[in-house]
Amino acid sequence: MAKKRFRRRRPYPVSTRSFFEHQYTEDHLTLDRTELLSLVHGGEDSYVELKVRLNNIEKVAAEVVALANSGGGFIIFGVTDRRRIEGVDDPERVEEELVNLCQHLVIPPLYPYIHKISFDSGKRVVALEIRGPHRPYYTRDYRCYTRVGSMKREATQEEIADMYDPRSSSGFELIPVMGATLDDIDEAVFWSYIREIHGGDLSWFEAHDYPIDDVMVRCLRLAVPKPEENVPTLAGLLLFGKNDRVAQLFPRSQIVATRFAGTAVEDPIVEQCALTGNLATVYEKAIDFIQRYTDLLNAERPPRSWSDIPSPVTPRASYHRPAILEALTNALLHRDYSLRDTTTRLLIFDDRIEIINPMRSNGLSVEVFCYGVVEAPYPRMKAIFKSPYYGLETATGGIPMMLRSSQTFSGLKPELRLANDEFKVKIYGVR
Repeated sequence: MAKKRFRRRRPYPVSTRSFFEHQYTEDHLTLDRTELLSLVHGGEDSYVELKVRLNNIEKVAAEVVALANSGGGFIIFGVTDRRRIEGVDDPERVEEELVNLCQHLVIPPLYPYIHKISFDSGKRVVALEIRGPHRPYYTRDYRCYTRVGSMKREATQEEIADMYDPRSSSGFELIPVMGATLDDIDEAVFWSYIREIHGGDLSWFEAHDYPIDDVMVRCLRLAVPKPEENVPTLAGLLLFGKNDRVAQLFPRSQIVATRFAGTAVEDPIVEQCALTGNLATVYEKAIDFIQRYTDLLNAERPPRSWSDIPSPVTPRASYHRPAILEALTNALLHRDYSLRDTTTRLLIFDDRIEIINPMRSNGLSVEVFCYGVVEAPYPRMKAIFKSPYYGLETATGGIPMMLRSSQTFSGLKPELRLANDEFKVKIYGVR
């Protein structure tokens, strides 16, 4: 008969305060001898690791990370690999070191359950119960491990992406991009941003030989330290990466732009191209593509109806510029980058612009977006992208502004649709 993976489930504390409240106010179930012996007799597997003693803290931290990333489990101290119970000399010291390990050597910190079991022979065993509700977890040197059978191994980038809660892309911007280095950062773009923040004065950075590693890792947290070299996070690469390297390392960040000669997707395609590069480059390329076929006006209303002007040529549609800028910003900052094999699509028709973005619905309704209360999935990326120091022309007011200003400009309310892991914005123009 197969061994049960866990014998119970319970609410997991999400902060230090709630952890200690749980310890003192809840009925705290403990692991008894029978259950411990059942785990030990089963030997090491995907959920159980046996240790004679707590020696190498860094190695144990890696085992904790592997179990936390693989659904949880137990590390039992005082038991040999041959399932013989030896006991530990000082269970209280082991407990203290395990708490410190989970709090300071695991990122994000874990709040462990520690069981101390005594036997009639006087031997005492310590069992560390691990649960991982906030995957992925990393060691202090930002290595991410997973457990396969009784062995641990370093997780691939695809496996790390799969660890994130499928209902939310939050935290995905902090993933280190495997295969990338700080050589892939466009220093001209990066130091231009830093120069603007410091009022044009880069003398301190010049005196320190432009320490991009220190600024990216310690100040902006857009890179993570690795033993070999620092690695940019997804946010760091998308914000400041070299255009060609972003296209190679993270191709799904592109926008596929298409101009149709009509009002339906069945009409002939005038032009189609992939807009690649870092966020600033893709954003500006998208604006240029739109302006090739439409007019973007800052006026709240069009100066005159194009239909009043006699012409044998069908006039270009015009749109409220801030509304289009907001729609593009939303497409880049709110799309779900964790969804594979999907990309943002920009469709230009004779009478409208459609932007289709990969996004999980997670039970949200379109009305939530209309009121502007949707939480930003990538707060660090959004803060820098919309900063005046980043150098882009963006709009303020969010989706509510886009809806209101577009309707005022064209007389037609934009349409929003959220279904099948896609968020579609349809904005009508004036011709």
